[in-house]
Amino acid sequence: MWCWMNGQYIQDHELVISPLDHGFLYGLGFFETFRTYDGIPFLFDEHFARLTEALATYRIAMPYSKETLLVVIEELNNRHGQVDGYFRLNVSAGNGGVGLQLKHYDAPTIIIFRKELPAVTAIKKAYWLTTIRNTPEQSKRFKSHHYANNILARQELTSLQEHEGFFVTETGNIAEGITSNIFWVIDGVLYTPSLETGILNGITRQAVIALAHANDIKVREGLFAKTVLEEAQECFVTTSVQELIAIASLDNRLFSTVEGPIYTLLSKCYKEQINGV
Repeated sequence: MWCWMNGQYIQDHELVISPLDHGFLYGLGFFETFRTYDGIPFLFDEHFARLTEALATYRIAMPYSKETLLVVIEELNNRHGQVDGYFRLNVSAGNGGVGLQLKHYDAPTIIIFRKELPAVTAIKKAYWLTTIRNTPEQSKRFKSHHYANNILARQELTSLQEHEGFFVTETGNIAEGITSNIFWVIDGVLYTPSLETGILNGITRQAVIALAHANDIKVREGLFAKTVLEEAQECFVTTSVQELIAIASLDNRLFSTVEGPIYTLLSKCYKEQINGV
């Protein structure tokens, strides 16, 4: 597949980075995943802002403008037949030699990967994970290369296409999915874990909360034990690529999400936002 690396279009099998890149040596790198609709990346401003904040925190330069990256995304879609795709914008800190250094990273390795969109999954089954959600490396969680916790959790499931795993924190509070943010509904109120749990403030998560407020749906963010979610009538997860995904069951607990009024309304509003309605 065609990718783009540091200003050059290149096939994926030709990509090369230095083993002295601190993204490889120390996991110092950040990324954003998103998709395009009719060639336009949805909520790209928000993704780029979150990435920029992460890079600034760790003194990593971003030598390309948002406008330049948008042109690259368009061209990658063109090179793949002018169809929409799944994108990962990845920034690795760059060559810093062996050893931790107090410095600015002025020459990062920047790659935009594009692959085909996954098959649409409207409904998944969820399971409580035995792997405990780790805490972020800084005051808020970014999408970083430190992904071993998610990988360990992924090994608990037979399929991420059909299933999602739900993390709890070491204190037993509901956190997030392996690749998603979690929402549920009890008596018409929309619940979601607080950022205090150390979860990623997902871009789609933020959009759904805003849509809920715009539609006079009460939203409760907080610290919740597993038993709270197990009392829900509806449950769904959000991702930037697969949008709002209904959760049919959590272990042995069944939900009526697909017919649920809150999930139905928010899914409709989200699609309208995509379509610019």
